[in-house]
Amino acid sequence: MSKMLWKPSEESVRQSNMYRFMNFVNVRHKQDFDAYAPLYRWSVKHLADFWAAMWDFAGIIHSAPYREVVDDAGKMPGASWFSGAQLNFSENLLRNRDERPALVFKGEGQPTLRMTYAQLYDEVARIARSLRAMGIKPGDRVVGFMPNMPQAIIAMLAAASIGAVWSSCSPDFGIKGVLDRFGQIQPRVIFTANGYFFKGRKVDSLERMAKILKELRTIERVVVVPYTDAAPDIRGVPNAELWSDFRSRESGLAIDFEQLPFDHPLYIMYSSGTTGLPKCMVQSAGGILIHHLKELMLHTNLTRHDTIFYFTTCGWMMWNWLTSALAVGATLVLYDGNPFHPHPGALWELAQDEKFTVFGTSAGYIGALMASGVKPGEQYDLTPLRAVLSTGSPLSVEGFEFIYQHVKSDLQLASISGGTDLNGCFALGNPMGAVYAGELQCRGLAMDVQAFDSEGRSVINQQGELVCCKPFPSMPIYFWDDPEGKKYFGAYFGVYPNVWRHGDFIEINERGGVVIYGRSDATLNPGGVRIGTSEIYSIVALMPEIVDSVVIGQNWKNDVRVILFVQLPEGEILGEALRQKIRETIRLLASPRHVPAKIIAVPGIPYTLNMKKVEMAVKKVIEGKPVLNKDALNNPDILDFYASIKELQED
Repeated sequence: MSKMLWKPSEESVRQSNMYRFMNFVNVRHKQDFDAYAPLYRWSVKHLADFWAAMWDFAGIIHSAPYREVVDDAGKMPGASWFSGAQLNFSENLLRNRDERPALVFKGEGQPTLRMTYAQLYDEVARIARSLRAMGIKPGDRVVGFMPNMPQAIIAMLAAASIGAVWSSCSPDFGIKGVLDRFGQIQPRVIFTANGYFFKGRKVDSLERMAKILKELRTIERVVVVPYTDAAPDIRGVPNAELWSDFRSRESGLAIDFEQLPFDHPLYIMYSSGTTGLPKCMVQSAGGILIHHLKELMLHTNLTRHDTIFYFTTCGWMMWNWLTSALAVGATLVLYDGNPFHPHPGALWELAQDEKFTVFGTSAGYIGALMASGVKPGEQYDLTPLRAVLSTGSPLSVEGFEFIYQHVKSDLQLASISGGTDLNGCFALGNPMGAVYAGELQCRGLAMDVQAFDSEGRSVINQQGELVCCKPFPSMPIYFWDDPEGKKYFGAYFGVYPNVWRHGDFIEINERGGVVIYGRSDATLNPGGVRIGTSEIYSIVALMPEIVDSVVIGQNWKNDVRVILFVQLPEGEILGEALRQKIRETIRLLASPRHVPAKIIAVPGIPYTLNMKKVEMAVKKVIEGKPVLNKDALNNPDILDFYASIKELQED
């Protein structure tokens, strides 16, 4: 049984948006819900009623009403949402136009910049006017190769105000990584900065941009934001124009928000691309808007009085998710740079200075923070902080306990999990519920998430495949260049007909809590017993002798053997004593089945550009199979080391 680490007070429960929404549903539908569990069951059973209630509760701005919420709640894929409705995504995010702070930007080593909601509206109006002047129209693609800075949000909102489709990559993507993505969608305009800062040094973006443009022939205009230099030399970049020159000089402009159907395309997001060209997932304006508002307003309890931060880049879906907080009227804090520069407490110092109420990050960052020895709660004033969000990979029990011991004892720790595919979560936080170590608090409202065993049966208190058995508005409307929908169907629906199979290995308990065990395609099967990789990672993370690790199942003599690769501190050697300690600890805390057949020291662990551990790339390379798109990795050269390990060919 998991240990309860925190429980909200009765007062905070009653003041939460979730509680207000529950009572809203009670009145409208003559219910008497008094807790999350019955509200969740109702939301899954009555999808149309739930999403209609969310539409009204969130105050979705629209110019034409919907005729019906969903045409077929049993159809997946292909359900049509809010038919007849006309709206604009940007109009909903720019509903506030006052002097309250909208954006706070802290670039690594740079002075803090601030922008009010009124200023944000004016900046979006100017860029939108310029995009229209060059002929950008609904459906055109506008892209960003940008640091996480205000101009990225301004460009996205300007594009979306017209009905153009936005897509973005982080500037640390390599040339091939950018071309593999943008090259598929034929954008007309690209926004970029001249460079960015990382670990105290300037990194140039314009040289790469010039090389990208040699292949990306559809680009008509490159808009360059001066960042690392006040007056960058853009002569080497074809069709380039400085932001200040592109931006309309008129002030007091009114934005002409194009009114479009609910399912008009808004974003193109990408799969990781480690198994071939990234899949281009097209997501709708209305679907993303209402799904994000559900998660931000209800599950994150966000209001106009909040200051929300998420450590992310423009190449990760958490950037899109964070940006939607503008629709609530909260203050967004943007950070670009290394989170441990100039010292390991840099982000917590920012949290103190800007009075964060919600701090979002990744499980990997929390693990690195634990290893650094920083104890934020002792070193910084975090009085306003009421919630910490963690995603990207499963957060260990030790990570949960660290937050409550060394950050703050009275806050909601919401481990959240979903994916780029849905630009949101399947399981996440509940401000009305308790937090248990190692568990995600609940399945999201109206998300019919279940765990399927190997026979395709829904199970409780047993590990299984994460599936979603009913449609939801933020599902991709289609994949780019997939006219018959074969790629789309194959990505999610090829295993269980009419059921979304996400590819995660999970367990749902009787309380409704969820434990994520890692990717199901990376699940270990020694002796036919399924083991989630996170079970081993959580144990190895306890050992101070180990910096990082990756575990895979190697096909060996008609079975699967568990191989654990460990990265040690610089200069340390993996001796037999440490190997034995690792084995004994895993045997004691997990089971004999979890004990690796081999433990091998490596100089580094491969990650994607979004800092997700890549077990499948390691598995492929040690089995002599090609990794088709190494450019999707943050450190692709490390795979050459794994390919050369002779010990893997021995008993």
